[in-house]
Amino acid sequence: MKHQNYILKVTDARKADIRKALKEAGIDVRAITEIYSEEAGEEKDAEKKADENP
Repeated sequence: MKHQNYILKVTDARKADIRKALKEAGIDVRAITEIYSEEAGEEKDAEKKADENP
């Protein structure tokens, strides 16, 4: 058996929801670890500021 690691980026999902969806698709999940979290509007705000200040 081969162990594989993936990075998954999601919006508005909890770890339990991700695990359940993958299990329903027949994928065995060994672990889910959150490595980074940001508010959804932060990226758009940063882009807007960059556009305003060239």
